[in-house]
Amino acid sequence: MAERILAIDDDHLLLQLIQRSLESAGYQVIIAFDGQSGLQQLHESQPHLVILDVMMPRMDGWEAVRRIRSVSTVPIIILTALGSHKDITRGLKMGADDYLVKPFHPEELQARVEAVLRRIRMPPPLSDNSPLRFGGGDLIIDPANRQVMVHSKLVDLTPTEYDLLLFMAKRAGRILPTDIIFDNVWPYDADASLDSVKWYIWRLRKKIEDDPSHPRYILTERGIGYRFATL
Repeated sequence: MAERILAIDDDHLLLQLIQRSLESAGYQVIIAFDGQSGLQQLHESQPHLVILDVMMPRMDGWEAVRRIRSVSTVPIIILTALGSHKDITRGLKMGADDYLVKPFHPEELQARVEAVLRRIRMPPPLSDNSPLRFGGGDLIIDPANRQVMVHSKLVDLTPTEYDLLLFMAKRAGRILPTDIIFDNVWPYDADASLDSVKWYIWRLRKKIEDDPSHPRYILTERGIGYRFATL
């Protein structure tokens, strides 16, 4: 059965474009023209993913995200013309799984949708200490022993490097703003700053990536932060 996607936007022509694009990729698309009707459709259709605009009548996207997150963990992609760093960070902090700025290419939206749905299709680990595998087993993170293996060889990581890698890997597929990473990896009284995130990302890439200048796992989301690839 096709996965259901709920698209919420007051631009009727844009909704038609989204519907045609995603239905051609094999999804079932339900549409709503404002936040309130979108919430009603959320309860009625139980979609696998929600795409929504921010600037809408009756209820804007910010409020829609807040209300969705109060009752559901369904993945959310914000699709809007608001493209400032402040807006993107706000959306991600409120619980959106991805953020795409208009104008956009339908192929990019398809790719974002597939990436988010692929992440939620992955079976959860048996426990918090179950190994995490990426790249077909090329990268293995073993929380039980705090070990990391690349191509079957142990990699020597500092405690902070390991904590940073594990935090990102457990959230693979999500865009993680730099300040979110910093607040969750570094202790509140650490002698560090947001620049520390960039420095440690560079160090991690040197240790786990085959080509650090073209990373396979730790991807940069320019102006926002980073994303760990779901490979």
